[in-house]
Amino acid sequence: MSDDKIRKLIKKTQNKEIAGLSQLLTQLDRHGPKLLTHKSLSHPPHHSYRIGITGPPGAGKSTLINQLITEFRKNNLTVAVIAIDPSSPFSKGAILGDRIRYLQHYQDKGVFIRSLGSRGSLGGLCASAYLMLRALDNYGFDITIIETVGVGQSELDIVHVADEIAVVLVPESGDSIQAMKAGLLEISDLYIVNKSDRPGAEGFINELKASLELGLAYNPELKKSKILKTTATTGDGALELAEELTQRKQSLDLEKLHKTAPRLQAEARALLKLQLEQNILKQSEKIKSVEDLINLFKNS
Repeated sequence: MSDDKIRKLIKKTQNKEIAGLSQLLTQLDRHGPKLLTHKSLSHPPHHSYRIGITGPPGAGKSTLINQLITEFRKNNLTVAVIAIDPSSPFSKGAILGDRIRYLQHYQDKGVFIRSLGSRGSLGGLCASAYLMLRALDNYGFDITIIETVGVGQSELDIVHVADEIAVVLVPESGDSIQAMKAGLLEISDLYIVNKSDRPGAEGFINELKASLELGLAYNPELKKSKILKTTATTGDGALELAEELTQRKQSLDLEKLHKTAPRLQAEARALLKLQLEQNILKQSEKIKSVEDLINLFKNS
């Protein structure tokens, strides 16, 4: 697509045309970092408040996000959601089922939902997500929620894009706290104990508090995080969570935060990896014989 057509899509996006935004996201996904030369993408005129929702599979992240959207919309805040789904290691395709899970908001003009496949990324995000966040900033959403694939100790890319990170856990997570502590439990601003109506929830919360206090004792530089209880299926605790997140936004300089060196470096790493992977794929597709394989590495 020509630069002129990209500029037109950016203009439509800034004029809050959903069709223009959708097409722009597709082009960013297709053409990648080359489009950063457009000033509106490299220096967006607005900066959305980015909330990262992460946690192990089955914690109820999508259901909780559904409730969060409802609470934000009650205050007339516009909300975008980037939902990352696991991709097949063979086809690289993904079910992208979050559009089904967010169905009650699908007709709301103040809510935009985009599902992405992780495409083999081990960090819980795919490279395209970094660029798409810039497009969503151009549209002017008040809040952008990023839901990662179910994560563990090493899949922590969310820390490089979110302004606040909420880790969703359930009472059954108790046995895995120690395994996660070296990674997932060190990045969170908020811990959300979902399905808190289940037996053992209070015991799990006490265990989580003890783990956090122990971590702070060994490393005082760790974040002092807050624990909230929710039951996403009934909406219990969703209002308190939305209010907590909204309050935290007041103290943030979003534009400055989005331009910090660590964030830009993380975006560069993701996009460089994407380019290298695409180049490797092109080179490998040329191999039709053993001789081709030998010639590929002959002068390396």
